[in-house]
Amino acid sequence: MRTELVSEPGEPGHPNEDFAAVALPASGQGGAVVVLDGVTPPRGGTGCLHSVPWYTAHLGGSLTELTVSLPDVPLTEALSRAIIRTAEAHERTCDLSHPRTPQATVVVARWGAETVEYLVLSDSALLLRSPRGVVTAVLDDRISRLPAASLATDAIVDATVRNKEGGFFTAAADPAVAARAVTGVVPRGEVRALAALTDGAARWVERFGEGGWADCLHFVRKEGARALVNRVRELERADERERVHLRRSKTHDDATVVYVELP
Repeated sequence: MRTELVSEPGEPGHPNEDFAAVALPASGQGGAVVVLDGVTPPRGGTGCLHSVPWYTAHLGGSLTELTVSLPDVPLTEALSRAIIRTAEAHERTCDLSHPRTPQATVVVARWGAETVEYLVLSDSALLLRSPRGVVTAVLDDRISRLPAASLATDAIVDATVRNKEGGFFTAAADPAVAARAVTGVVPRGEVRALAALTDGAARWVERFGEGGWADCLHFVRKEGARALVNRVRELERADERERVHLRRSKTHDDATVVYVELP
């Protein structure tokens, strides 16, 4: 079994708001991948005493444990329980109703002898490769389908589309959001490899157009997860002045890639 995990902050010395884990149960059967991308808040209050890395560490740790220790519990239920557990850890000190309370995108994949289950919430990506080499991209593309006007400012986003019907959803403090995730189950024999990417790494496809999702997975398979992150950094630096591709986005974003070839 081959596994690779690379995660680095957008800027050296800055906290990495991503979380990534690969878990292999002691039974020796099956496994799981969990990847979270913490949402960087705008300047100003979040109603919370804790940082985004604190939140992603707590939510990611809980979600990994629940996903592995409760293999018969659906991934939506595991995410819901992890959100509840994390909320309980700071509900007495923080305003969890604040629209910018710490939150994250979520990707989970869990495999066993018979099936591969997946869950994707918000704009991180999960790629599945079949034994025939066919790559399926599992995406929650709701944010990309919103009109530009609804994303014009942080205030508009928070008031109209963040964790709202008709908008997009992230894992924050409301466990009901788990039911909004993109989920599915495929036969174990139909998945030879998988990759989970936060949007900082997915820029290879989505911002810079180096190739499609199948090309991206092929690149990681051949060159490695580190090579993908390095290439994204090269592209970011090349576009830093003209900002043809980056536009208003931050020059460098936290980037995480997890790649697994299933046995």
